[in-house]
Amino acid sequence: QVQLVVSGGGLVQAGDSLRLSCAASGRTHMLYIMGWFRQTPGKDREFVAAIGWVTSGTFYADSVQGRFTISKDVAKNTAYLQMNSLKSEDTAVYYCAARPLGSGGSHYSPDTYDDWSQGTQVTVSS
Repeated sequence: QVQLVVSGGGLVQAGDSLRLSCAASGRTHMLYIMGWFRQTPGKDREFVAAIGWVTSGTFYADSVQGRFTISKDVAKNTAYLQMNSLKSEDTAVYYCAARPLGSGGSHYSPDTYDDWSQGTQVTVSS
């Protein structure tokens, strides 16, 4: 099991930037993919971005492509989500999640992630 702690949310204005961090602990040697998801009231959890922990492949939702950047610092067991040109529709609770080695399925689906952080609120005012 991997424990995840997210930080960096807050209230910003449209067009501003924000960086989220996700620090992992526990069985980090089993990390395969780290992902970011977000959720608004009444809606399903939505894929935002993912990064390979062993490889360096990155994946983005169309809605954030070109504005958000996912990165990692393996030595610090930390993943980051740099969010630029924020829009009001980016307002949500953001979560990071971890998939272990040997897991299968689509990295776009929250069902394939085993471990989750607490959420952090990101609010973008227009």
